[in-house]
Amino acid sequence: MGSKAYFLSLAVTANLFFSISILKAQDSTKVLNLGEAIATALNNNRDIRIAKLDENISVANYKQTEAVFLPQVGFSYTLMTTNDPLNAFGFKLEQQTISQNDFNPVLLNHPASTPDIATKLEIQQPLLNMDMLYAREGAKKQTEVYQYKTQRRKEYLSFEVQNAWLQLQLGYDAADVLEDALRTAKSVFEFTDNHFKQGLIQKSDLLNAQVHLTTIESELQKSRSSIRNASDYLSLLMGQKTGTIYKIGNAFQEEKTDIDTIQKMASSRADFMAIQKAIEATGLMIKSSQLSYVPKLNAFGNYQYNDSHLTGFGANSYFAGVRLSWDIFKGNLTKNKIVTQKLERDKLAEQLAQQKDEAQMEISKAFRDLSDARFEMAREKVAVEQALESFRILKNRYQQGLINTTDMLTAETQLSQQKFALAQVSFKQRITEAYLQLLTSSTDK
Repeated sequence: MGSKAYFLSLAVTANLFFSISILKAQDSTKVLNLGEAIATALNNNRDIRIAKLDENISVANYKQTEAVFLPQVGFSYTLMTTNDPLNAFGFKLEQQTISQNDFNPVLLNHPASTPDIATKLEIQQPLLNMDMLYAREGAKKQTEVYQYKTQRRKEYLSFEVQNAWLQLQLGYDAADVLEDALRTAKSVFEFTDNHFKQGLIQKSDLLNAQVHLTTIESELQKSRSSIRNASDYLSLLMGQKTGTIYKIGNAFQEEKTDIDTIQKMASSRADFMAIQKAIEATGLMIKSSQLSYVPKLNAFGNYQYNDSHLTGFGANSYFAGVRLSWDIFKGNLTKNKIVTQKLERDKLAEQLAQQKDEAQMEISKAFRDLSDARFEMAREKVAVEQALESFRILKNRYQQGLINTTDMLTAETQLSQQKFALAQVSFKQRITEAYLQLLTSSTDK
């Protein structure tokens, strides 16, 4: 039964690596540098495209306010007929066709059906509308809000790409550790199997070695799946199709910047500036509402033809004028609108203050995390060296038959755990540095 179990384990292992080789054949591979990943994401990510569309919408809304300066021109072609005494006589006046007979009382009181075809060109020209001028300035500030939002979204996307990049690197580091462990486990299993066949060790030692080998194979498969998952997430961030397995280039250190000199939050961070511009835009809208109490001055005019035939242009006329209008009282609508806008401005100011406090807290925490990670990194490097030396010594003693298989497997497991812990600490340190870059970014050049 022991021999059958052994060959069954080898068959499972062979099938496992055969499946992995098939998956590798199905997936394409590509070496990807961090700078290339970030640039591709900034150009193709859908969230950035949506942010740019919001930005373009705000610009289009701002351009609508050009109506405060530009004229409005309209054209109409109207066909009418009536036997109403007043309108029938008015049609003839507009057509300039009044004769002496039209003053006959019978015709005045009981006119026949009278047609009128009016061709009219109308123009309205704004002259002075102070409320609309401030509303235009508010719309311009709103475009700056969305520009800063887009910039912040790009900064966060760069951080997300670095996060996915480091997750991918951690996956490769884990796979390297497990592949080394797998080679060692196979060597231990072969050594144990030979000694078991010679009757030098117990079957329990062989079974322990076999279980240890199977466990490492399972963990290695999981690490390879994590590489595929991280690669797919990178593809999603970059706006690419999934299925490509990325290999890590050596560009992370080149992209890394020194953040130790940055000790506090920048007030000009893009998300802070977006809220600040929103506050300024709201202030301008309040001013616009207040100036709606001021009289408005606008010009108007039209030019028209009137005739009784469809293609006729028998009579023409025009009129033009300037209108001074003043909304004295609108049922407290404007007053309450101003109150609402002021409350919205106060709310934005509170949100900005709260966001800055939270950001400063996050920065302080991130610096402590970075300090801890650096301290832990130094300790883990020492621990790996110690575990490696311990494993080397125990391996020699094991080959001499001085210790049992369990001690040997325990030492190998400890070494793998220390190597993986070192990789995790390295990931933690680098992601914390990237997060600090995000937290302390500034729009100042």
